[in-house]
Amino acid sequence: MATSLSHPTFSRRTMLQAGGVSLLGLGTSHLSALRAESPVKQPAKAVIYIFLSGGLAQHDSFDMKPEQPEIIRGEFKPIDTKTPGLRICEHLPMLAARSDRWSVVRSMTHPTNNHSDGHLFMLTGRSQLPPGFNGSVPKDTDWPSIAAIAGAVSNGRNNLPPAVVLPDRIVHNTGRVIPGQFAGMMGRQRDPWFMEASKFEPKAYGAYPEYEFDHQQRPFKPIRSEFQIPDLSLPQGVDGMRLSSRLDMLKTIDEQRAGLDRGAGGIDRHRQAAVSLLMDANVRRAFDIKHQPDKDLNRYGKNAFGWSLLMAARLVEAGVNLVQVNLGNNESWDTHGNAFEHLKDKLFPPTDKCVSALLDDLQDRGLLDSTLIVMAGEFGRTPRVSGLPQHYKKPGRDHWGASQSVFLAGGGLKGGRVIGSTDKQGAFPKSDPQTPENLAATIYSSLGISSDFMWRDAENRPHHVYYGEPIRGLS
Repeated sequence: MATSLSHPTFSRRTMLQAGGVSLLGLGTSHLSALRAESPVKQPAKAVIYIFLSGGLAQHDSFDMKPEQPEIIRGEFKPIDTKTPGLRICEHLPMLAARSDRWSVVRSMTHPTNNHSDGHLFMLTGRSQLPPGFNGSVPKDTDWPSIAAIAGAVSNGRNNLPPAVVLPDRIVHNTGRVIPGQFAGMMGRQRDPWFMEASKFEPKAYGAYPEYEFDHQQRPFKPIRSEFQIPDLSLPQGVDGMRLSSRLDMLKTIDEQRAGLDRGAGGIDRHRQAAVSLLMDANVRRAFDIKHQPDKDLNRYGKNAFGWSLLMAARLVEAGVNLVQVNLGNNESWDTHGNAFEHLKDKLFPPTDKCVSALLDDLQDRGLLDSTLIVMAGEFGRTPRVSGLPQHYKKPGRDHWGASQSVFLAGGGLKGGRVIGSTDKQGAFPKSDPQTPENLAATIYSSLGISSDFMWRDAENRPHHVYYGEPIRGLS
């Protein structure tokens, strides 16, 4: 018999009780105070979902076609990896040296070449559009994101939010917020916990400060220099003794209210989470990038990509179940033009370094086997190199949903494997096609979410979590 999660309902007294958090002097903008308790078992593993907004070119990374003419193969050459027979881009040498710890799915496919549609497909694990979908604005009728589902139905650890998205929301350079990142039809109270550490800058891309760039190579100087880390210090005028006093006051209030609303445990959990964010040393260290050891900062790279994955590793270690890392703001990987120069000089160097560092760091800490790492974008890029001379001086590749390569590591999966293949031009899956539904099922399975689990919306309608099977051949 399938298990299910009901849509939360609250009395007026319960809603008032939620205001108890403010007695601590804490903001609640980062906390989802109405998250429902989940019957799902405690996850044995965590997940770090690295999202390359804009779309990574498979021909120029993990599915190269060196036998094809330059108009298809592009400018880059393949190199050998540690795995016999597996070759990848010459500009990913650190990952090549660690191929025994990761595998690649070369046959991921879905039916859109549109950015907003592709984001929704790959961030929600659903390769069809919801009724009334509007690519220009997130709607309450959108499918819930993988991060939102993981946050709603997996049990939190150490009083921490089960799911975190960092370092920013995905926002187009026009200021339009991309759909697919939020809880959608699950309700806004189940949005994942967004940690806004990266200031929105519409004309800057990549891993600032040292790898920040402009796609169109207009006159440009680096704009951002560091993360805006959430302030986890105690509010002004609230020292440790006063915090304890406020907690004691809350305890007294709770005892007085205990007979009124027995079902308000979710609210109490979020007050605990707020206190944990302030008082737990491991949590504070996870966010405190500026004061991480130099060896860790140097290992990951002192830039936005390195900071993001270092923070993700520390959050998983502290007890967060799923961390989605948006690696590159404003569709940084949308390489329509000047593609080879920007991949070689701006995007691949920090990515190769920080993802390799993540593999090494988690392995050194004994966490790699229990942490699934996924890296994907909203689609791949066209087989043929093309140009848009009105915007770019040099060529690139357009959007292509029919095939893309997805990187997976850790979580007990075998390394050095290639799942699926594409045709000789890298245009369409040739064998073992995989879908966003399969990728989402792989993530949910790693989190220990049962395949028959269902959640219920405000009208008590049941909704499945799984819409596909985990990708076979990885374990």
